[in-house]
Amino acid sequence: MSAADELVVDVVVDNYNYAQYLPAAIASACAQTHPRVNVIVVDDGSTDDSPAILDRYRDRVAVVLKENGGQASALNAGFELCEGDVVIFLDADDTLDPTAAAAAAAAFAADPEAVKVQFRTEVIDAAGEPIGRIKPADHLPLPGGDVRAAELAYPFDLVWMATSANAFRATALRRIMPMPEAPFRSCADWYLVHLTALLGRVISLPEVLGAYRLHGANSYEPQAADLDLDHIRETIDYSDATARALLELAAELDLPRPQQILSLADLANRMISVRLEPASHPRPGDRPAELLRAAWGAVRRRDNVGLAMKAMFVAWFAAMAVAPRPLARRLAVLFLFPERRPGINRLLGRQQATPDEGTAAV
Repeated sequence: MSAADELVVDVVVDNYNYAQYLPAAIASACAQTHPRVNVIVVDDGSTDDSPAILDRYRDRVAVVLKENGGQASALNAGFELCEGDVVIFLDADDTLDPTAAAAAAAAFAADPEAVKVQFRTEVIDAAGEPIGRIKPADHLPLPGGDVRAAELAYPFDLVWMATSANAFRATALRRIMPMPEAPFRSCADWYLVHLTALLGRVISLPEVLGAYRLHGANSYEPQAADLDLDHIRETIDYSDATARALLELAAELDLPRPQQILSLADLANRMISVRLEPASHPRPGDRPAELLRAAWGAVRRRDNVGLAMKAMFVAWFAAMAVAPRPLARRLAVLFLFPERRPGINRLLGRQQATPDEGTAAV
């Protein structure tokens, strides 16, 4: 048996009212080709047929039924039962390729310092049919190696993958879990993917090893290619909570760190929110001029983009700070949805991620 085959992979399926997708998720977890896989399913107080469906799988998987507490609560509950070396958290509306666990185990066995393995996913519709998209898009590079400096400088500008497209070394998770439940009631992946990046090396596999289901009721996915200010404000809250957790962990690890995290993605969301709906903006101290100054500082930190893109960022923030509200709305749409600006995309070489490519917005 190889070193990879000796690693035990725990797949934790978290479910809340996804009865129609739950069997496919469980089937994909149980169909892994890796020889040592345990499957744990946590139902977070579903009110649909999920508990009845889970009764059919009790001979094959461990089942946890709990009161509704949110995604972080469900993942914490599932992780309590994990005894293996590698953990994959699988959202119940997604699926894994049969070779996902084996590929992750091989990557961890090859690099003892790796703490996270991520991979691309195919986008499928509610019926499970591919829609012709890969997350993230092929032109967007996934970060890898020692990314601690970038994670503390501009974490929300990095292209990290959502929950189901990651595998974590269990020892790293034990360093940061249980995760805080209130700020990550949904989108617990923000906490997991960012904080684990401070604990060791990251491996990004080129293969597509999972499927992300886009079904119209995803908990954190805009349902139309247009401005959703509620979604933007929610993103600001997750950025705030994650930034606090990152700086706390960096201090515990005695890592070099800035006084504050400056990500263009977060600053852009805050600029859009404060300009378009200031009364509902979640950061009452924000002012457009101050956000523009912060963006200049964030641009100077970015060592992974060229001068043309840096100039475009500064120009966008400057225009947003002073533009009349109707024009500011149009500028926001152009920033958040690259498909609306093909000419600029050609100029910049399509380097910018869309808001929902992993956790990155820029």
